[in-house]
Amino acid sequence: MLSHSKTDPDRHARGGGHPRHLERLARRVAWVPAVVYPGLRSGAGMTLVFGAASDAALAHTGLEHVASFAAGFAHPWTGPDHLLAMVAVGLWAGLVGGRALWVWPLAFVGVMVLGGVGGIVGVALPMVEPGILASVIVLGLMVLAAARLPVWFGAALVALFAVLHGHAHGAELPAEAAAASYFVGFVLATAALHAIGLGAAFLAAGERGKLIVRGSGALVAAAGVALALT
Repeated sequence: MLSHSKTDPDRHARGGGHPRHLERLARRVAWVPAVVYPGLRSGAGMTLVFGAASDAALAHTGLEHVASFAAGFAHPWTGPDHLLAMVAVGLWAGLVGGRALWVWPLAFVGVMVLGGVGGIVGVALPMVEPGILASVIVLGLMVLAAARLPVWFGAALVALFAVLHGHAHGAELPAEAAAASYFVGFVLATAALHAIGLGAAFLAAGERGKLIVRGSGALVAAAGVALALT
């Protein structure tokens, strides 16, 4: 049955929120209506004042784009399932080499954006969370085995998982965030995580280095199993 994905707030830290310096700014200006309307000194009233002042500050300075970019960039790093899967794509591509070096990371990023759009507009996907956890396990096993799949097959596999990761990113877009800035943030973060995996595989030259990389794949897969059981 199709349903909107429900992400685990303990594992997917929601981005967004207003910068602290803007909250301090709100506190500085909030005394004016509070003096005129003493009832605003209540918790609910002050919350409304702070929220309105912060929103106004964001809207007039463009800082909503900075906050949105930061939230998007942080999202893949704060979810261990996202982080592990994206690094694993880079490790696997680095072990296989050839066209996989750029085709697989590019396929992941490109399809992830499409999945993110679907998450934002509310397209329902089944089994998003289980699929994300499965991606960690499967990609870890691909690294462990140094699986030399045809480039097109590997691209299709990472693209399948990328849809799910992107959907989770899009569905967790903070209500006050600017979607375009948020997208740029999580796309760049994803590319950085792929680059970390590629760099690690490149630096681990020789047979001993490859064994270390493959061993890290086992750790990724084990972590995926642990996440699935928690």
